[in-house]
Amino acid sequence: MPTAKTTASAAPQPEVEAAMVECLEHTGRYRVLRKLAPREVKPHLHPPADRAPGSWPRLGVILDTETTGLDHAAHEVIELGMVAFTYDEAGVCDVVCVFSQLQQPAGPITPDITRITGITDEMVAGQRIDVEAVRRFVEPADLVIAHNARFDRPFCEKLCHGFEAKPWACSVSEVDWTALGFEGTKLGYLVGQCGYFHNGHRAVDDCHALLEVLAQPSRTGAEPAFRQLLSSAASARLRVHALGSPFHTKDILKARGYRWSDGTGRQPKCWWREIAEDAMDEEAHFLETEVYAGGMNAHVERLTACERFKA
Repeated sequence: MPTAKTTASAAPQPEVEAAMVECLEHTGRYRVLRKLAPREVKPHLHPPADRAPGSWPRLGVILDTETTGLDHAAHEVIELGMVAFTYDEAGVCDVVCVFSQLQQPAGPITPDITRITGITDEMVAGQRIDVEAVRRFVEPADLVIAHNARFDRPFCEKLCHGFEAKPWACSVSEVDWTALGFEGTKLGYLVGQCGYFHNGHRAVDDCHALLEVLAQPSRTGAEPAFRQLLSSAASARLRVHALGSPFHTKDILKARGYRWSDGTGRQPKCWWREIAEDAMDEEAHFLETEVYAGGMNAHVERLTACERFKA
């Protein structure tokens, strides 16, 4: 089967390459991953700025940040990548714009951050993210998507005005990847399970990869990932703060999915959890019977997609 066209000095022709892949996969002993190729940018398909509210197509922005650490109050963005794309009722349509810039932080980038991101001090020397260009890029967006929006949103709001007013969606917490046949939520794993590999942990490459994962049709009969994001973004959720919960109930709360807030930012110091609006009656019953012994002392906050994932 190999010919002169498949030697190290010459890449195989597409039809030969396809035959090689088919031969390997047909044995049942191999899975071949394709290099993920970013979608062609089609700027002329950008939705008009004066389109009627609620009309299709709409504009989504997938973004990813690389930072000097995990704490948005203490650390800085060193790279921002964004991919703007149109979408309609059926799902993802076309990529219409791409943004990618580096930024030099106040201090040296640590070896651990370089190991994770591949970004060095030499790469960012003298670089600054154009925050006005970022604001213009995000301004027409109907939805901002991040793979762990609870991490990216606070960094983006600190970096540039305009993010705070946008509805956000999180492709980690708002997609039921298990129901779609996946066993994890890390982007590299999702990409691999879709049959691709990519240059992970560089911001704009991760954006292209996430877009491709979200655009995949469902393989299990469950609602496709992108449709799940749209449904979640269109629905309000309730953040339940278990104020004054007895110490001995901490394991019960944790087992139900509550997380501890140490009181930083605007959050009270207590256990909290986000639930769907129609789940409040069940949650109130749980708190009354399992936590407060008959008298619920929880504070409930209603959050739309514009308020979710803030610091």
